[in-house]
Amino acid sequence: MRRARGTARRLGEPSRPPARAPYRVEEAATVDAVPPEIWQALTPTDDPLWSQGVFAAMERGRLGPEGYRYLLLRRDGEVVAVLPLCLFPGLRLDDVVGPRERRRLRPLRALCPRLLRVPMLFCGHLLGRGHIAAGGALPAEAVRPLVSAVGDVATRAKLGTVVFKDFGDEELGWLRPELERAGYFFTPSMPDTELRLGYDSFEAYVRALPAKPRRNARSKLRKFEAWPGTRIEIIEDFAPLVPAVLALYEQVMDRADQTLDRLDASFLAALAVSAEPRRALVAAFEGDRLVAFLLCLFRGTGATGARIGLDYRIAHQARLYHAVHYGAIRLAIESGCTHIRFAQTAYTPKVELGCGLIAQSYALTHRRPLPRALLRTVLPRALDTALAEALGPHAELLARPAVVPSPAPAPEKRTPYAPS
Repeated sequence: MRRARGTARRLGEPSRPPARAPYRVEEAATVDAVPPEIWQALTPTDDPLWSQGVFAAMERGRLGPEGYRYLLLRRDGEVVAVLPLCLFPGLRLDDVVGPRERRRLRPLRALCPRLLRVPMLFCGHLLGRGHIAAGGALPAEAVRPLVSAVGDVATRAKLGTVVFKDFGDEELGWLRPELERAGYFFTPSMPDTELRLGYDSFEAYVRALPAKPRRNARSKLRKFEAWPGTRIEIIEDFAPLVPAVLALYEQVMDRADQTLDRLDASFLAALAVSAEPRRALVAAFEGDRLVAFLLCLFRGTGATGARIGLDYRIAHQARLYHAVHYGAIRLAIESGCTHIRFAQTAYTPKVELGCGLIAQSYALTHRRPLPRALLRTVLPRALDTALAEALGPHAELLARPAVVPSPAPAPEKRTPYAPS
């Protein structure tokens, strides 16, 4: 009897496992398309900016993008990875470069502002560190359809430039081969700032700082306390303060080097009522007047000082910037966090706080060969210049592990919250 071809095996031959279905990508217009339990399993458990509630609030706000998409990577019907996208059909180039480049572009903006409009697609996270939410490294056969789907979205939306924004070195390690195959090139972006914790109290953290930062911390806290009528409050229900918060935030944004995103009332209102992440406003008051805030988010053992607002009328004299950052560190310690991250700006005061710098990069391409070649030639040099200016003397911290204060070994009794 003849055997049917391909259906029989020799006696003793090990059976072959059935071939798994290939990866396929679906496109969704809202983060609500991902079941919460899957989002929770795939996203970083200690990064509050990757909470599903933050993405839902972004969709409800007007932060800058004209649209959001989510690429859902499936295998055997199961979602195994999610890549968020932000669509910027008319991003202004002079809003995302450094101050020197902005000055050079000013005459061009006056003569022909449309030339500075760059249709762009951002992959990752608009407000935080970039990831493919996957819970771990993906194999090449999974990365390939995701990268291809990104190109398809850019083509349909007529967005020439595509950027994987602020991805860490480890993740780029397994993304790089497929990104290079698709024509992407790589350049450093502004590093993240992170303070490692583990202290029993805020006072223990201050004592562990090197001598000069320790003296500076105590001096700045004394000056804040000495300013008439100032105090720090931790406010979890900050919805009534949204107008005052936005007014202070706009003062900071008016002085910012880069303005890729801009928070608005709709975003803050949606975030204030979301189920996650836990959030709190570290608020500085002068009497009954809000004069500074740091919006803090919490997830697992991680905290983020997401956005800041300052009343520049008294910001320097009253040491408002330092007061709200020290308040956030205190709150993170009392919340049992192992680290707190801050924004990619003002590196000198954050290094003094004890923060280390975490390197991250852009991966960029253009859908057409000539603009891609121009980007590859011009953009890395401009971004390197902006990075060097922003880091100043702290650039060397990216080349070696940062020296951050170590937690004091002896436990210490907690004290009630106060700004000193």
